[in-house]
Amino acid sequence: MGSPGDDAAAVVGAGQPPEGGSFDLSMAVSQLASNSTDVRFMLKLLASQLADALGDRLVVERTGGRFRRSDEIKSVRVTLGSDSLEADVHGSSVRCTIGHSSGGIRIRTEQVDMTTWLTRLLRTLQAEAASSEQTRVALENIVIGGQA
Repeated sequence: MGSPGDDAAAVVGAGQPPEGGSFDLSMAVSQLASNSTDVRFMLKLLASQLADALGDRLVVERTGGRFRRSDEIKSVRVTLGSDSLEADVHGSSVRCTIGHSSGGIRIRTEQVDMTTWLTRLLRTLQAEAASSEQTRVALENIVIGGQA
């Protein structure tokens, strides 16, 4: 439990949905945060799990320049409803912010820690999963493990 090889499965077995179909997101967030010593790897995993479900609401910026394409994550931005969740990688640390818009105008941005960012992301995805099969499958893959 917690070995570097466990990162690829993120939180396999964590947050199994109870009979009511609701996931234990606090356990999933805890395991995502504790198993992911490499922030870039964790963000890469999240981005790959969410790419199909979120489409253009997910923006991933990679390191490197115009001619040198890299697989390394520089930043991730997820837009869900009126919220924009951004994670910018700086060396081995990450700066997470959550912005809120109204009428297309950003009215508030708060800097949060990674655990708060992950919790908000998973909660918002859980709400959307109630009406989107694709989002539900992506959330299940993140929370209980599965194929990308």
